[in-house]
Amino acid sequence: MGTESVHVAAKPYRIMIADDHAVVRRGVRALLDTQQGLEVCCEASTGLEAIEHVKKIKPNLVLLDLTMPEMNGLEVARVIRDESPETDVLIFTMHFSEDVAREVLRCGARGYVLKSDADVELVAAVRHVQQHKPFFTGRLAMTMADSFVNEQREDSARAEHPLPGCPLTARELEIVQLLATGKISKEVAAAIGISTRTVESHRNHIMKKMNFASFSELMRFAIRNHLVEP
Repeated sequence: MGTESVHVAAKPYRIMIADDHAVVRRGVRALLDTQQGLEVCCEASTGLEAIEHVKKIKPNLVLLDLTMPEMNGLEVARVIRDESPETDVLIFTMHFSEDVAREVLRCGARGYVLKSDADVELVAAVRHVQQHKPFFTGRLAMTMADSFVNEQREDSARAEHPLPGCPLTARELEIVQLLATGKISKEVAAAIGISTRTVESHRNHIMKKMNFASFSELMRFAIRNHLVEP
């Protein structure tokens, strides 16, 4: 007697659309309902309604507008994170803001899609979140990447020149500090692992760069900038 194979249909990925504009909800539903394995299980027109649906239905994903009556999207996202941590949140908004996107992440959302990009990015965003991957609308992703690069550059510059307004590098300030404590060049060299000649070269460069006429001026600089105790 042959065995019969039994095919169990995969459970659909259930999505709630939370937006206060009915036309937006209808448009998004029409788009998502054509996608295999996706199912719009409910809709909400206010923040409180969205939370009630999440508590009762536990959808896999909430497609959430930021500007909602009664509770805004950020507040709703925080409640969803606490009440139903297995429910993912994808912000769907007309507002292009890097600051808001960062706050969205802090609220536990997995992604951020602009309504203006819905026709080309919304389905891709849902698929990313379905696989527990973050997704940010194209323009926002580029903006955040640029900000990250700029922050890294600023951090690097601060590390290289840690004293605001001072042209001395971190290594030069370290040498100033050691010299100001009374160490001779040989002791400074031993302390930071360079040669005595290199210390002397740094010292001469520091004196010229800062226009110090004497070692006492270097000392005053070190005390004024709290590199050593007076």
